[in-house]
Amino acid sequence: MSENLPNNQDEVDLGQLFNAIGRVFDRFINFITSIFKAIFSVFIYALKAIIVNFKIIATVVIIMGILGYGLEKMKPNVYSSEMLIRTYFDAKYQLATNISYYNALLVDEDYVTLSGIFDTPKDTIQSLVEFEIFPGPETENDRIVEYNEFIKSIDSVRAQELSFDEFIENRDIFSGSLFILKVYSTKKDLFKDLEKGIDSSFNNRYSEKKKKKRDDIIDIQKENISASIVQLDSLQTIYVDVLKKESEKASASIGLGDGFPLQQEKSTTKEFELINKEIALRERIRALDEQKVEESVYFDVISSFQEIGNREMKITEKYSILLPILGFLLLCFLYLASKTIKFAKKYEA
Repeated sequence: MSENLPNNQDEVDLGQLFNAIGRVFDRFINFITSIFKAIFSVFIYALKAIIVNFKIIATVVIIMGILGYGLEKMKPNVYSSEMLIRTYFDAKYQLATNISYYNALLVDEDYVTLSGIFDTPKDTIQSLVEFEIFPGPETENDRIVEYNEFIKSIDSVRAQELSFDEFIENRDIFSGSLFILKVYSTKKDLFKDLEKGIDSSFNNRYSEKKKKKRDDIIDIQKENISASIVQLDSLQTIYVDVLKKESEKASASIGLGDGFPLQQEKSTTKEFELINKEIALRERIRALDEQKVEESVYFDVISSFQEIGNREMKITEKYSILLPILGFLLLCFLYLASKTIKFAKKYEA
């Protein structure tokens, strides 16, 4: 009998262990169930309040919707158009400064100054609403190229610490050279009249100085390359003279001993290598001339304004939707406030 006591004790311990585990699972299931019951109760309670007060809610929502629709109709239509621009010589900073200046003039209603800037009648300028500037479109390859150029421009130790994702995250609107200029107006056919004034936005002393410096550097490089080409031409002339003299000489051979001929060796020339070097130098001059032609202005208009702007309506201006939602939320707040007040009056500690 005594030999079976340990086995019985083990069975009792296992039974208690399983019972404890079962109780834990029961508590966990009851806890999850209570959460779902609470959520369901809140949902039913809110649904009951809506059903009981449906007439009031429907009346308020309809009235607010009609009021919002009326406000939308009273407000003048706003149109927008975009211009895609590529800037050179850091003219983008002047562009951003001028855009802020234009918006400040609109806020101050200084239409006379704006009329002079854009060379447009005052009554037309009064239809302007706002100017905005955004970074232009770019592909992943454009970002990689920009990242590689930036890495080359900084210290090698710092370059190893800066990842591509960090570089993209820390960029700002001025990181690229492509920009979207967006204009808002209550007049839908105004935008083409603004292009002349926007052209003047890029003229500034810093960009002019930077362009002149670039042109001077290109001129110096072309002078140095031209001097090298002149030297190559002189060397080519010398080699041609050497070849001409050697061709005029008869090949001399002297027999030594039993028919061993001795032939005069011709001078080794490098005129072919000189020609290739001259071609490479002239290619560099061509590339410099192309760069000077391609970047001869402070900006390029890739896509200009449309003749007719697009109808613009932001979500914050859709009063026929926003006011009914606001009215419903206000009713909910008043209902909860009234219930809270009643509960506080009846509450006894």
